[in-house]
Amino acid sequence: MIRSRRTSPERLLARAAILLLIAGCGDDRLPEYEFTGVAMGTTWSVKLVAPPPALDTSALQQMITASLSKTEKAMSTYLLDSELTQFNLSRSTAWIRTSSEFCSAVAGAQSIAELTDGAFDVTVGPLVNLWGFGPPGSVSKPPDDADIAKMRRRVGHHWLHTDCSVPALRKDLADLYVDLSAYAKGYAVDRVADLLDGLELANYLIEVGGELRMRGRNADGGKWAIAVEKPIRGGRSVQSIVGLTDSALATSGDYRNYFEYRGRRYSHTIDPRTGTPVTHDAASVTVIADTAAYADAMATALLVLGPGRGLDFAERENIAAYFLLRTDGDIEERMTKRFATEVAQ
Repeated sequence: MIRSRRTSPERLLARAAILLLIAGCGDDRLPEYEFTGVAMGTTWSVKLVAPPPALDTSALQQMITASLSKTEKAMSTYLLDSELTQFNLSRSTAWIRTSSEFCSAVAGAQSIAELTDGAFDVTVGPLVNLWGFGPPGSVSKPPDDADIAKMRRRVGHHWLHTDCSVPALRKDLADLYVDLSAYAKGYAVDRVADLLDGLELANYLIEVGGELRMRGRNADGGKWAIAVEKPIRGGRSVQSIVGLTDSALATSGDYRNYFEYRGRRYSHTIDPRTGTPVTHDAASVTVIADTAAYADAMATALLVLGPGRGLDFAERENIAAYFLLRTDGDIEERMTKRFATEVAQ
């Protein structure tokens, strides 16, 4: 079942124009502590509600920073000494030993690639770079069809293999290029959540570059209230607010990172199967899941699949997905039955 509704300007004006909201106010709020920093080329924050008085916050901040740094050292496409970069630079098609964390992340990403039949694909990097959305930098016009065809021959999740019992990775093509950008931030959030869970911290909200995971309650004793951004160019406003606990949320959109050429807009969301940016009406997809890594990757896959096949796939797989579509100058909301159930609880 797919549900849809339109959002009126009056409803939007009635909402607070912020992207992350902790609902409520008053004198009975529980004590709250917040950590912030920069990692993985973006900002991060961790909010704790009613932490134990004996908690060493300075030590915890160092532990969070170390966890994020470890993920970045494994999966960054920008660090020359990261495991990912070294794997990409290697021309070997033999098994290459890796850290368990790196192998686990790649294996998790590969499972989503298989589930979505390649709509999500961590080997799409050469195409992302060709279109000017990767580390090499931007471009001023679309690439030639011949260059797209050439790069497509280097793309395919079936060329990449994992054996995390070793742990090790292997590629069938010497020039295979892996990019975990649509998975790594969510994975980093999950590792911080593991850290906080290990310390038996019951109420928290973790955010890394927009990927979220939360447990327990906010400072008012209610669910964490999370704002989903309205997919518009220029400025920021809120499309809707969902109350969540003990879950993760991620959004993938095509309205921030793009370029225009001769009146046509080219999104950074590249379909690995065609080698070109998506052209459908879906502006963003939000996914609620148990882990941020899954939500991060699945939101990307569903945005690639689009409002037709994506919604059908999400409904069939019982995924909590929320699509925002551009329709006649308006924004139309469509959600799966699972998403409607999640936000109604």
